[in-house]
Amino acid sequence: MPQTAEIEITTSAPSNNTLTNTAPPRDLYIDRLRTVMTVFVILHHTAITYGASGSWFYNELHVSGDPQSILLTLFCATNQAYFMGFFFLLAGYFTPGSLERKGFGQFIGDRFTRLGIPLLAFIFILGPLTVAMVAAHDGKPFWKAFPYLWNHAIIINGPLWFAQALLIFSLAYCAWRAAFGSPLSSNSRLSRAIPLYSRWLLSAILVGAGSLAIRQFVPTGVNIIGLQLGYFAPYIFLFAIGIAAWRYDWLRQLEWKHARPWIITLIAAWPAMPVAIAIAMRIFPPGKANFGGGHTWPAIVYAFWDPFVSWGLIAAWLIIARATMNKPSALWSWLNRRAYAVYIIHPPVLVGVSLLLHSFAAPAILKFVITGTLSCIATWLIADPLVRIPVIRRIV
Repeated sequence: MPQTAEIEITTSAPSNNTLTNTAPPRDLYIDRLRTVMTVFVILHHTAITYGASGSWFYNELHVSGDPQSILLTLFCATNQAYFMGFFFLLAGYFTPGSLERKGFGQFIGDRFTRLGIPLLAFIFILGPLTVAMVAAHDGKPFWKAFPYLWNHAIIINGPLWFAQALLIFSLAYCAWRAAFGSPLSSNSRLSRAIPLYSRWLLSAILVGAGSLAIRQFVPTGVNIIGLQLGYFAPYIFLFAIGIAAWRYDWLRQLEWKHARPWIITLIAAWPAMPVAIAIAMRIFPPGKANFGGGHTWPAIVYAFWDPFVSWGLIAAWLIIARATMNKPSALWSWLNRRAYAVYIIHPPVLVGVSLLLHSFAAPAILKFVITGTLSCIATWLIADPLVRIPVIRRIV
């Protein structure tokens, strides 16, 4: 979610396959994709509020066999398969250019400012605030939640786990670049063809196998230092692919002929999850179908389902967004500039809206639509004055 770097590729280099950095025109569609994915993050957590499977601060309804709960769970499972990995890919895409432009010291300082400060703000302020709101709704004292969390060293990073993970990835890339990569003074970029479908297919199989292996020790839903490592095989891969996509100019080369096989794969693979859920509900006792880890067939299906769905969705979003979302727009500029702040502050806003609508009797799907819409509007309106404050503006 950090702001993207401004990069342009030119073909003025002496050789036919070398690209250089100059002062760029921004790829508008990439900023807009970040904004769209931020909306999906809010809707994802709204779905969990009303009965989807997942972890969130407040659950008005819990996961069940109700058709609405199953539908919201499929929505969340589809999001989980690709949208945070998509964020990592876009972050990886802008990492090499930013490092080469700023150098190690400034780049690392910028990462700690842009990622570390919001993470600390959530741990010490926004996370406890959100917990206190839910506690007050349950009839407990609002203010006691803060000292309780601090005194018991309960760390809640919420959705800022992404900032934590991206900071780790960025530092790891700096270490790798310093030890094994090309010098920062060498800023040439080699244009290479996008890998063949067979290589992407192999990568999906390997990433699925990696997820399955990790989940033998850390199932999904289990946090290690605030991170759900069971999902990290695709995150690491996609961050690395983002770096390669910048180095070899893959995003600009991406065409339907590259995306089409994966969109077909997506269409073929996606039904495997609802079918697996339906079968598991029939043969396992309630709550006993383990999709998150182990050697059970549901866990195997889920681990491999993720990349086979993810690669197609990411490719489709990139192609469609570049074709339809790459023209100047004052509204998009306003939304984009506030997207990172929205990502940071949306938990207390969403929980607040959910609590206000608690007594509103309506089907779960309708409440999901209403609460999600109001939360998106409210977070952007609240983020607007925040990004105008000079100190905060430099961070978000």
